[in-house]
Amino acid sequence: MLRSLFSGISGLRAHQTMLDVTGNNIANVNTAGFKGSATQFQDTLSQLIQGGGAPGAAIGGTNPAQVGLGVQLAGISTNFSQGSAQATGRASDLMISGDGFFVVQAGGETLYTRAGGFDFDAQGRLVTPDGALVMGWNAVGGVVNQGGGLANITLPRGAVSPAVATTEVRFSGNLPSDAAAGTEIVRDLDVYGPDGTATTVTLTFTRNAAGWEVSDGTATLDTLTFADGLPTGPTTLTVGGVTVDLAGVTGYADLSTLKVAGQDGRAAGTLDSYSIGPDGTITGAFSNGATEAVGRIALATFVNPGGLEKAGDSRYRATANTGAVELGAAGDPGYGALASGYLEMSNVDLSQEFTNLIIAQRGFQANARIITTSDEVLQELTNLKR
Repeated sequence: MLRSLFSGISGLRAHQTMLDVTGNNIANVNTAGFKGSATQFQDTLSQLIQGGGAPGAAIGGTNPAQVGLGVQLAGISTNFSQGSAQATGRASDLMISGDGFFVVQAGGETLYTRAGGFDFDAQGRLVTPDGALVMGWNAVGGVVNQGGGLANITLPRGAVSPAVATTEVRFSGNLPSDAAAGTEIVRDLDVYGPDGTATTVTLTFTRNAAGWEVSDGTATLDTLTFADGLPTGPTTLTVGGVTVDLAGVTGYADLSTLKVAGQDGRAAGTLDSYSIGPDGTITGAFSNGATEAVGRIALATFVNPGGLEKAGDSRYRATANTGAVELGAAGDPGYGALASGYLEMSNVDLSQEFTNLIIAQRGFQANARIITTSDEVLQELTNLKR
């Protein structure tokens, strides 16, 4: 039988695979996190017709003569270039800008994905659309131990931010130096006990000849004095075990803007909302104004990401040729940053894929022509005997 017949068959197989790969790329043009693939061909063994000859004194050397036996598929490579960003407005939708993969667990198996369309389930666990658990490090007391083992990220909807007792209150603003003697300025401030109980403390600032006398309604605590608008005497006093810092108060004329600038105590609070930062840290916002880290999403990288095996559902499985998985957080050296409210779209280039369709189609047609031509030659051979 003719060698060209089998070369044509191998060409049909190879270009059919190219069509299959290209068709799959086009089908996933709108799949979030999808990475396109490309086929690579190589020739098969060649039959040696004549070996190479060494040159002699009176004759030149000869080159080997070989006939190729067709084409075969060398491999199918995955293109891990960055896909475009699509804004969704959902805080739980995440996009990796740079290198890395999300770590998910499905059926007890650890897999990796670039598709960041996540949500929280009824138990507060961060999951993929098909229920795979997103892995990372949960915080304890607002501290994330990134060196610990991975666990499924959980947003504790019933979490409580503990009360903090007030130890310091800060004042700012201005006490008018031109106020008449006996002028009173009253400011109420809430201080919190260890259990979050709020107590209102009233401070009265009374103008006298020396400056401004400060009292808590039962006793005079101190007198604020100023020179050229700046405090000259003590600027702290204690009320019921709470330090009152008056260093930010000035004494210029015509301005009465004294106010409580802040304090370090608060009542207990419940979780109101959350946000996800560029480093993957999930920060909870509580009803008492406190913010606290509740977890951090892990990312994985590989020495050879091209060695990953597609496992379906836009996920990948590590193989012997990926190298050991390296875990870290977004923004660490070698890891991309996270963008909340965005999804990474497919990196399929439609113009390139349609061009590949034409190339594969023409290659398939050319190899089919080899078969028909070889068949015609065989027909001529069989017609020699009539």
